[in-house]
Amino acid sequence: MLYSFFGTDVVGVREKAHAFMHGREEQGVSSVRITPENWSTSGVEDAAGSLSLFGGEQLYIVDTPSGDKEMLEYIFENLDMLAESPNTFVLIEEGLLAAPKKKLQKYSAEAVEVTAGKVERFNVFALTDALSRRDKKSLWILLQQAKQNGLSEEEIIGTLFWQLKTMRLVAHSRSAEEAELKPFVYSKTKSANAKFKEEEVDLVTRELVRVYHDGHLGKRDIAISLEKWVLAL
Repeated sequence: MLYSFFGTDVVGVREKAHAFMHGREEQGVSSVRITPENWSTSGVEDAAGSLSLFGGEQLYIVDTPSGDKEMLEYIFENLDMLAESPNTFVLIEEGLLAAPKKKLQKYSAEAVEVTAGKVERFNVFALTDALSRRDKKSLWILLQQAKQNGLSEEEIIGTLFWQLKTMRLVAHSRSAEEAELKPFVYSKTKSANAKFKEEEVDLVTRELVRVYHDGHLGKRDIAISLEKWVLAL
């Protein structure tokens, strides 16, 4: 069976898809993600035809096949195979043209389109507020919104580093005067520091700096590494 979630509101699409997947996972269904990085034709065919050793259904998440031209063509040429599978496939995609949208709707048990409305200017300080609360779920969603609004990973890292630098400054000072900060900023940052154990602010700062430098040196993908950093908070 195939369920599809797509549209120009990439954050909204994922929220809808994750809500659906969470409901299935609560029922004990295990999930496997198929991405442009790990997909293969044989892997998709095996997933469509396989049955769990324990007799239950499997949930396969086909995540943004448009990230790979061959994957996109293969998936849309074989939507009938996914629809007829004893397992559940969840397809997550960005905005689609009329023809592929119509085809996806034809084969999906449910096709959910989430369209972006008027895009307001993104507030970068929402990122620092979420970091201060150590709210990694909100920070991850805001990270997607920031990128959707054209901010680069480097700009996002710079904003987060600025907040962490202020948090480190407050952690190593005894007053607003010593930190050379306004009392309100000092008090707010001190409350943020309470969300972290001793030395954790230094550790996450160093790791964020490594994400930046390793990304520029080509040692790892800066976008993926930044998401992992957020989810590890």
